[in-house]
Formats: sequence, structure tokens, C-alpha cells
Amino acid sequence: MKPPTYRIDPAAATRYLFFTGKGGVGKTSLSCATALHLAAAGKRVLLVSTDPASNLVEVLQTAITNQPTPVAGAAGLDAMNIDPVEAAAAYRERLIGPMRGLLPEAALRNMAEQLSGSCTVEIAAFDEFAGLIGNPAAAQNYDHVVFDTAPTGHTLRLMSLAKAWDQFLDANTSGSSCLGPLAGLAKQRAIYEATVNTLADASATTLVLVSRPQAAALHEAQRSSDELRALGVGNQRLIINGVFATDCPDDLTAVALQRRGMAAIEAAATFINSLPTSSLPLRAMNILGIQGLRGLLDDATPSLTSPPPDEWSAPAMESLASLVADIERQGNGVIMTMGKGGVGKTTIAAAIAVMLAQRGHAVHLSTTDPAAHVAQTLAGQVPGLTLSKIDPAAETAAYQAEVMLAQGAALDAAGRELLEEDLRSPCTEEIAVFRAFAREVGQGSQRFVVLDTAPTGHTLLLLDASEAYQRELERQARSSQPEAVLKLLERLRDPAFTRILLVTLPEATPVHEAAGLQDDLRRAGIEPFAWVINQSLLHCGSCDWLLQRREQSEHRYLSEVVAKHATRTAWLPWQAQEPTGPEPLARLAASSLTSIKS
Repeated sequence: MKPPTYRIDPAAATRYLFFTGKGGVGKTSLSCATALHLAAAGKRVLLVSTDPASNLVEVLQTAITNQPTPVAGAAGLDAMNIDPVEAAAAYRERLIGPMRGLLPEAALRNMAEQLSGSCTVEIAAFDEFAGLIGNPAAAQNYDHVVFDTAPTGHTLRLMSLAKAWDQFLDANTSGSSCLGPLAGLAKQRAIYEATVNTLADASATTLVLVSRPQAAALHEAQRSSDELRALGVGNQRLIINGVFATDCPDDLTAVALQRRGMAAIEAAATFINSLPTSSLPLRAMNILGIQGLRGLLDDATPSLTSPPPDEWSAPAMESLASLVADIERQGNGVIMTMGKGGVGKTTIAAAIAVMLAQRGHAVHLSTTDPAAHVAQTLAGQVPGLTLSKIDPAAETAAYQAEVMLAQGAALDAAGRELLEEDLRSPCTEEIAVFRAFAREVGQGSQRFVVLDTAPTGHTLLLLDASEAYQRELERQARSSQPEAVLKLLERLRDPAFTRILLVTLPEATPVHEAAGLQDDLRRAGIEPFAWVINQSLLHCGSCDWLLQRREQSEHRYLSEVVAKHATRTAWLPWQAQEPTGPEPLARLAASSLTSIKS
């Protein structure tokens, strides 16, 4: 049974609303539409993106900075992006600025170097986030603050930091951390405590879990719900976005899409019934611009007419199997799937791993995504294929043990206590995860390693960390760096060793986010190998008016990828059944536009 339609009641809405969920489920569209409806009801609203790869600008179609900016055409609504790099620069200046003229230049340079790592980027972005919640003056001019958060794994990390830093400041006795003197952090203690309390206050905060009617998305929403409850965030509701129903009973594609959605909802019934749940129907195309967003929560029924035919011709695109055939000639190396959350990176990574293993290669499939579901996607054993996941908790514990073993023996009891205290810093997790990422990449010298990466923003921060973490480890004079860390950048930049596949859907936001990611990779000296356009409705032959319009809306983005962005493009069709298991994954990889046409 389909849940009731989602609506926001301005009179009952809490001051803070967080929209979170698996990548690609529609968090940005729903958070923007909710903010617009609150503003239309006369409320003053601040819309904030915490995603390092935010697409608020494209969805709202208005310029946004890291400061509250009025949204054109939406009275009462301001929006801002929390930019991690800009936040880190401001954070460094807050700590170093007062020392200028008091300390020698050499000392100031040393402080700047110490604060150049990704730990600083993380705490600075978190400070911006926590300040909006825990500092009463920060958002005092607004009735509501609506957060469009990064995909689930990044959001869990962000919310857990409030408690982690609060506890670390309570327990720390040395007055220092990987971020330098704790004086800069201690000033934030009251804000961190207030943030923890506000997130746990049901009268102040609502967590909106957004999902699609898909098994993987609902599974992740349930896992996130449990983890966020453990962090004290208990006032939750669920929105199932993109529910589809067809009036074409003889249309195999339309009926399969409807059945797939209903089956996922029925399978997750226990979770869905455990909290307030609502739904929204699938739309014919991407929701962009103020007018489109306002209509997202309206009851108006669109005209049920088929789109007029166009004279468009599909560009030349190849199969995923043809990319794999070229990749395997090297005999080893790293294949990384990257892109916006929800585009199918995990599925593509698993399909590549299965094909390589079935062709007799030793393959290791791993993930850097904190919210990954590689094992569920593979759902079976393949000879020659091994699986792993970078588990932040396990990696942190192993790294702490390694450092204590290497350095603790040479320290007295007081020294060991200080070292243990330093290793309890939340920054330690970031270092441990980075080292694990380098280790997984290093395995590509002996076999094929397929890495399913986290959504774009989290992946960029991980890649940007390469040089910063090397400096951080050297500063702390800890055990000599592993070879995998030392060679990481060299390996990522070697096109014969690492092949980056940018995965996208034939839609505006995923294509443009992948294009931005490609620009960032090129600035880092990393050239993508190919693009993969996933879940295309091209030539599906549907008689359903909505699917016809969605297929036609793909045309411009298919042409844009091939003509403007990619040197090679693989194309994959929408699947009636979610490709889970070795054989469905192998069939997916072999799909081609020619075979679909025929």
C-alpha cells in the first residue's frame, strides 16, 4: 500500500530539518521544495547544503556562496553552501591571525603547515555546521534551518563528530591534538554540547530520511535510522520519493518498474511502518528552478499526453564489456567507479569485477563508501574474486594499535598515556581510512582491484588528502609511512595503472556533477578512462506517457556526454530487475545499444 503524499505543515515543522539518505534519492529537490513552502507560508528560512559536491546552485538555478544569500524569486528564503576548503582557510586564519606580529614568520609557517591537513578541513566544515545549530546567534534571524545533507555515510560522520569532539575535549588532558593547541577547539565546547542536545531534542530537530522505492535505498535508510537513533537523533520520518504507477498494463517496462517499486516497499514494510512515512510520485523529468520545485509538492495532476516525436539520433556508445576488454589487457591495476550518489557506481564496480574474474583474472572488489552495499549487490561467490570494505572503526583500531606498538615501547607511562589520548582524536579515523584507501590501491600491482568509491564530495576529499596526510604523518614523526601511501599519488596519476570510470545517469545533475568531478581530477593530474551512462530508458518502447517523456528528456544529456565530456562512453539500459548476483551483473555488462535495438 502506497503511503500518503508528503506535505509540510508550517505550523508543526521543527526549527531544524535534516534531509538525508542514499545518493540520488532526491534529497536536494525535497529539501529545496520544503524550504520554499515554509517561506511561502511567511517563515524566514535558511537552506544549507553540507555536501562537498553540492548541487544547490543547479537545482535552485541561482548563485549561492558560503554565506546566506537571498534566493531570487523566493521571498523569505536564503541559501548557502558549507564549502570545506573555504571553511578550512577561515579556520586557519582564526587560529593564526592573532599570532601575526607576535611570532616569527617561521613559526607561523609551521602552524599553517600543521593546519593544512584534511583533519583541519573536516573540523572546519563541522564547525560551520555545528555553529548554525549550537550557536544561538548564528541563525537567529530564521524561523527554520533546512539542511540538504551529503549522502548517508558522510552525514553520519558529520553528526557523529558533535559527540566525538565533545567527548574528546572532556577527556583530553594534554592540551593538544592533531589540530594543534586545543584552545581553538575548546572555545567551541559550548557549541558542540548545544549541537548534541539540539540534535536529540524532538521539539527542535526532525530528521527526514529520503528513499526511493528500491531495495538498496530502503535498506540504507533503515540502517541510517538505526545509527542516527544511536547518536540520539530520534525524531525521524521517512519519505519514499519517485513511486510509480502505470495505466499501461501491457507495457513490460512500465509494469516491471511498478512491480519493482511495490515489491521493495512491501519487503521493507516493518521499517516503513515503524515511523511516520509519506511518498511522492515519480516525475517526468528532473525538477529544476523555483517554479518546478514549488510544483513538486502540489496536488496538480500533469497532462497525460505523450510527447511529440523528435528528430534526434543516438550518438555512438559502446558496451561496458568493451571497456573491460581493453582494461584486462594490462593484466593488473586499479579500476575506480566515481560519480554522484545513486547513479549505480556499486553495480558497475561489481559488474566489472565479475567479468574480469570470469575471464580468469584475480580480482579484489572493495569500497571506500561508508554506506556501501557491495556484498548485497554481488550476492554470490565468484571464483577468483575477493571482497572487502574499508570499515572506519576497524581501520581506526588497527591504526591505533600499530602506532602504540611502534612508539609506545620507547615511552614511559605518562608518554604512552598522552599518545593514547592523541590517538583518540576524531582525526585519527580520517588518517586510518586514508591509509586503508592507499593500501587497497597498492594491491593493484599484483591483481585487478575494483574500487567502488563514495559519492563525489567524499571521494574528492579523500583524493585531496594524499599530500596532506603525508605531511601530517611526517609532522607527528610516527612510524615510517607504508609504501602504499608514498606511491599513492603516482599510482592514481598513472593511466596504465589506474582507470577512472565516471558513472552517471542521463539526467542534468548527475551529468554536470560528473563533469565537475572530471575537471577536479584533471587539475590533480588524473585523467578519467571513460564515462558510463547507466539506467537509460533509450529504446525502451514504453507506451506510458511518463516514461516516454523521461526517455525523451535523456536525449540532450546522452549527446552532451558523448560530444562534450567523454573520450569514451559506455551505455547501459534500465533493468526490469535490479542486477544482483554474478550472472545478472555479467549480462548487464554485455548490454549494448545495438542489442537493445535489435
